[in-house]
Amino acid sequence: MSNTLDKIVAVKREEIAAAKKKSPLEAVRFDAESRVLTRDFVGALRAKIDAGAAAVIAEVKKASPSKGVLRAEFIPADIAQSYAEGDGQVSAACLSVLTDRQFFQGGVDYLKQARASCELPVLRKDFIVDPYQVYESRAMGADAILLIVACLDDAQMRDYEAIAAGLGMAVLVEAHDGAELERALKLRTPLIGINNRNLRTFEVSVQTTLDLRAQVPADRLLVTESGIATRDEVARLRAAGVHAFLVGETFMRADEPGEALAELFR
Repeated sequence: MSNTLDKIVAVKREEIAAAKKKSPLEAVRFDAESRVLTRDFVGALRAKIDAGAAAVIAEVKKASPSKGVLRAEFIPADIAQSYAEGDGQVSAACLSVLTDRQFFQGGVDYLKQARASCELPVLRKDFIVDPYQVYESRAMGADAILLIVACLDDAQMRDYEAIAAGLGMAVLVEAHDGAELERALKLRTPLIGINNRNLRTFEVSVQTTLDLRAQVPADRLLVTESGIATRDEVARLRAAGVHAFLVGETFMRADEPGEALAELFR
């Protein structure tokens, strides 16, 4: 892992220990298992693709460690509604909401507010390193979770995927390179994310997705993540058979995130 990722994971473990003291695993698990109505995250993406459109997971993200605050006037419910509406023709398939507090200025309430304001399925975007967080994700209303290969071993990924499946949640497993992609493909989830950010240099290039595209079997749904900022990049990726995108920063800097989404994916 990169030094930044190491720091994030270390803080995350401290946060989990504190959360367990406030709400024991048994209580969070009971809450999670009592929430039976998830929204179909994978189905929402496939529906857009089947209709010939790009399937966009639009991110609700206030800040990042490298760029600082992206959106000073940050109202998750309004952002989510903007994504869901788009320009009336082009709109998001799903949402991704950052819940990490220390590094991304996110929060659980942001996810709840975003999900309550529209009908889109919602991914909890965080650094999941403990089973507690999987149950916590469903308890807060998430329809899908992110598993980052760089943070986990194979046994952990299998276990967390199984817990998520038992709770009716989808799993997006994220890889940064060929070795991580090989590990990601051991999971059952159809959602394979390729993050275009190099964890060592932090450079971002959609070429990462294009280079790894051939390693992803046809029965998986490839999601390209990070660095998608121009229509030319979208066109290059779609020409290569990549039709699902996770985009945040580009939209967060726009006055109307939904309109920015529609313009990028028109």
